[in-house]
Amino acid sequence: MRSPLILSSFPRAILHIDGDAFFAASEQARNPKLKGRPVITGKERGIVASMSYEAKARGVTRAMRLFEVKKICPDAVILPSDYETYSILSKRLFNIVRRYTPDVEEYGIDECFADITGLRRPFRMSYHDIAEKIKKELDSELGFTFSIGLAPNKVLAKIASKWAKPSGLTAIPGRLIHIYLEELAVEKVWGIGPQTTAFLAHHGIKTALDFALRKEPWIRKNLSKPFFEIWQELNGNFVLNLDTSEKTSYQSISKVKTFSPASNDRAFVFAQLSKNIENACMKARRYKLAANGAALFLRQENFECRGMEIKFSRKTAFAHEIINLAKSSFEDIFNPKILYRSTGVVLLKLEEENEMQLDLFGRELLAQKMTKIYESIDAIRNKYGKHTVFFGSSFQANKFSQHLGERGVVPQRKQNLLKGETARKRLAIPVFLGKIS
Repeated sequence: MRSPLILSSFPRAILHIDGDAFFAASEQARNPKLKGRPVITGKERGIVASMSYEAKARGVTRAMRLFEVKKICPDAVILPSDYETYSILSKRLFNIVRRYTPDVEEYGIDECFADITGLRRPFRMSYHDIAEKIKKELDSELGFTFSIGLAPNKVLAKIASKWAKPSGLTAIPGRLIHIYLEELAVEKVWGIGPQTTAFLAHHGIKTALDFALRKEPWIRKNLSKPFFEIWQELNGNFVLNLDTSEKTSYQSISKVKTFSPASNDRAFVFAQLSKNIENACMKARRYKLAANGAALFLRQENFECRGMEIKFSRKTAFAHEIINLAKSSFEDIFNPKILYRSTGVVLLKLEEENEMQLDLFGRELLAQKMTKIYESIDAIRNKYGKHTVFFGSSFQANKFSQHLGERGVVPQRKQNLLKGETARKRLAIPVFLGKIS
């Protein structure tokens, strides 16, 4: 067997940190009585959103319908998703990692990359020991396990973190890359999808090592730049830099909400769409952005979608303007004979909201006044809750449960609040958000 270029162990030291069954594990950490039991989230959607390893061992898979889950795992604990809790724990995850290095890329709610290159001397320990110490703090402070991969670059670190899940710590030094790649199917490499896998298989490439050993001219000729970068990293080069910048802008913002049971009530379905528009505009204003258009869609009970795009005469982040424009489009796509299960909006072609200039007809002056009104509304929402103030068009979406019946059970964190306590504060897991320098 040929082997790739022999490298020093860690010319760069990149970690990939991945929460094990993050959503379900968050529920087990919040309620220790659930430890060791098959836990599933997604009750409000009627399908599995996340499952613990105990549930996975019983044959439960993501997106499985809950009635199927009950057949193969009758003792499953099925809970509604509590995304606010998961986001809080996600923030704690990133802050723990930042105790060791500021170079952290928040790749997802439950995973991140971290560059610890050059930190052996300051911490007086090896890269492996640093990774092990980070893992111990994550496991103990958050109450569930994480898997960590240590490698010379992001692609190999991703491979390493999945090597010994759950609760694994795998290091792939440069001199041993070929040993890991020869056992790995090429479709398991981060960034290589089904179509590329089929193309590579057609050329006799089945493992990650087969791919890494192809000559550079062949790669450049047959594959696009992203796959050339993956090929380089599989050969031990550091090509994909970490994006450690905080998210400050968006090209588009989307908001989608599912409700149950499915409905053909015109006012109720439009209220759900109106609420989505309010939420999307709220986020746009937070980042001082305005949209030049929007796409609206309704998803039917059979998951088919109908949608329409709206172009604005001027950019805006005012929900009332977009809601008014959406009314006629909604009538064009809404069919009272069809049951709908979700609505969505995407704000398109976002730009920075610059200072406005006065015009002859006073429309910009009115916009300035509306800006002050929305600033006051946003301040109230920030202090008292996201939907403390809302439009009349969103009334049914805000005042009636998003889900009825068994699927309407709210997360336990939001139940039985003490006087003066908010749902966000009700999280029985130790808090540490500070930084140690």
